[in-house]
Amino acid sequence: MTEQIKKKLEEEIKQLEYELTNELPKEIKRAAALGDLSENAEYHMAKQRQVFVNARLGQLKKRMGELAMVNMANIPKDRVAFGSTVLVYDDSKDEKIEYKLVTSEESDVTKGLISTTSPIGKALVGKKVGDTATVVTPGGKRELEVLKLQTIHDE
Repeated sequence: MTEQIKKKLEEEIKQLEYELTNELPKEIKRAAALGDLSENAEYHMAKQRQVFVNARLGQLKKRMGELAMVNMANIPKDRVAFGSTVLVYDDSKDEKIEYKLVTSEESDVTKGLISTTSPIGKALVGKKVGDTATVVTPGGKRELEVLKLQTIHDE
């Protein structure tokens, strides 16, 4: 699972590094050749893009470092954690809901993929079957009872 995310991030890093080292310098040079830089919108846009690309590269490299530190042996086999698929009963909605805990890059609530850093994800992490997690949402508190758990080790 983390390998797919790493590959996706590596592709974006490669693309942004190419843009930063090849395309943007040419664009900045071309725009600078047009004359007065104080009123040169093309030059300012290219410089702003350069700042954005540098910032995004920093974020991506930091995230790659975080993902490299994920040790599958440290993920519990009997509790909700990253990679777990969990069936919960939501008493406020009177329904059963299945969630899979994933990284923030993979999250998609419509598909039941929630980030471990989301309010629901944080509330569920560390719970066992039979435990109840209290989630504080803008709509109020929700109680989620863990009915079934499949960890990343079970897959």
